[in-house]
Amino acid sequence: MQTKEIQGQSLLYLAVEPDNYDPDAEYPVVILLHGYGASMSDLAGLSPSIHSTGYVFIFPNAPIPMQAGLGMTGYAWTPPQDSGTEEDEVNSQEMLEILFDEVQERYNVEGGNILLGGFSQGGMMTYRCGLTRPDLFAGLLILSSRLPTDAAITDNLPEDRNQPIFVAHGTSDMMISVNDARRSREFLENEGYAPEYHEYEMGHEINQAVIDDMVVWLGNVLPPGPEN
Repeated sequence: MQTKEIQGQSLLYLAVEPDNYDPDAEYPVVILLHGYGASMSDLAGLSPSIHSTGYVFIFPNAPIPMQAGLGMTGYAWTPPQDSGTEEDEVNSQEMLEILFDEVQERYNVEGGNILLGGFSQGGMMTYRCGLTRPDLFAGLLILSSRLPTDAAITDNLPEDRNQPIFVAHGTSDMMISVNDARRSREFLENEGYAPEYHEYEMGHEINQAVIDDMVVWLGNVLPPGPEN
């Protein structure tokens, strides 16, 4: 697999292209959003574990720099709780919308042939950007996260509630309680969705059991590309 760092119109991102990549072929695209304080490289290592030949993977860098400890810089999609505004969240969402358009053009991928996912705060952004766009995203992948609590999502849910959603959460997660994940599942089910929900004996992380389950789900929702 080949990794490229690309400065997009709105966001810096990593593009991981599959082995034997053919730019004239049409590949499905998987976009994964990192968590609070991490960076675009944080989830990039998942690519070969998911599939090495069938997808283009996109890993955007969140726009808000922050101190991550020991002189390191991390990034966030929204500021820490109580220090940001709704405008900050809208700005990040607008930047991602620009990225989505750019990726569609760069990789000649049609709506419905893209999957959006994220870990922790990236999962919250996935809910925010993805639930309202079933035309664009074949499914949503939510890892150790929860639904945002504002009305921006509930007021804009589409009539189509058949979008596949995979949710994975640790029963010992100390960052985002498993009860938050359960409440998110309950909300989705009450709104007519049927998420595939999994709990694991783990903390705020992605373990091998999560990867194994999400690879099976992904292959069913968005099959790998032309030579697979």
